[in-house]
Amino acid sequence: MPANRTITAAEVFVSSPSRNYVTLKITTSDGLVGYGDATVNGRELSVASYLKDHLCPALIGRDAERIEDTWQFFYKGAYWRRGPITMAAIGAIDMALWDIKGKAADMPVYQLLGGAARDKILTYTHATGWGFEELMDSVAQRQTEGFRAVRVQFGVPGLEKVYGVTREAATYEPAGRGIGPVTEDWDSAAYLRTAPQMLARVRDAVGDELHLLHDVHHRLTPSEAARLAQDLEVVRLFWLEDVMPAENPQLLRQVRNQSTIPLAIGEVFNTIWDCQQILTERLVDYIRCAVVHAGGISHMRKILALAEVFNVQGAPHGPSDVSPINMAASLHLGLATSNFAIQEHMGYDPLVSEVFTSHYTFNDGYLHPSDKPGLGVEFDEKAARKFEYRQAYLPVARNLDGSVKDW
Repeated sequence: MPANRTITAAEVFVSSPSRNYVTLKITTSDGLVGYGDATVNGRELSVASYLKDHLCPALIGRDAERIEDTWQFFYKGAYWRRGPITMAAIGAIDMALWDIKGKAADMPVYQLLGGAARDKILTYTHATGWGFEELMDSVAQRQTEGFRAVRVQFGVPGLEKVYGVTREAATYEPAGRGIGPVTEDWDSAAYLRTAPQMLARVRDAVGDELHLLHDVHHRLTPSEAARLAQDLEVVRLFWLEDVMPAENPQLLRQVRNQSTIPLAIGEVFNTIWDCQQILTERLVDYIRCAVVHAGGISHMRKILALAEVFNVQGAPHGPSDVSPINMAASLHLGLATSNFAIQEHMGYDPLVSEVFTSHYTFNDGYLHPSDKPGLGVEFDEKAARKFEYRQAYLPVARNLDGSVKDW
């Protein structure tokens, strides 16, 4: 191994094989290449610019072995810090450097993190259907595919779209192509009437062994969230996700004090400081930060270490709007972390495999990151160039009176 493995190049690629991804490629003086994911859904060009214009030039000549020092350099060394753009950029660098370190050692990254703390990682995917019959068809399909845990999302009478499902659509894709975001109506009262009945019917249909999850997507007030949690206790959910906006975590106490239902939150959190109160006061059971949006493997390890002290488990965000590089990083971290509970795996459009070659595996409801050196994901630059960036926006939600609702 060279005495000083320096970074000689850092390149950013924005491609759109079915949806937009931002990929960082770091090359070292001895020819090793590492890849990181920097995707922020709907703000891809912002993080790409932050990397290309500000961070990549400062990477050249740095020691690729000093992962923690590089993380601190880009976080503490900047006056303007935190937030999804900054942390995704740092996260991409961190992933790429761990990828390089694994390749240099000829070991999978999870071995460098202390080795496996489990043999495999429980995963969940999504089932959607506007009505009960459609939803149950989707659940049955997921069970046939081998999943032991399924997030269920359904329609609300009186609305045309709700988070997680679109009327008469086979799949759900929130990011719309176009010059601006579309608007979706929302009705909390109608949702609160529908959700307990629908989820109870699903539980009765599938029995007790299948883990059921449900995402509210920040749409309720604390009082509404507490009411829903109480109504759903009989359903025995694996968790109730994002019951209210996450900016005021102390308000989760109202839900916590009135229900024993497991709560999950945090996919919009970016640092350990965002997570601090909900972890130290144990206001949730599961912390949901995505590795890319929380500063990479190095920082996510610290979030999970703090969570472990308070018996909170890790369950990172894993939608199709983060690339397979992030998914691999999350799985390596999960395999090596004792308080890692479950990994979301929404899956990818077949076009994604033309750009990203992944080696993680799914079997009987569980994922494994693979034993390939590094993160175990290859990136095809030539193929990526065929899929040019296409502007896309997440929708905006409005209440029936026209006021803007939390998305």
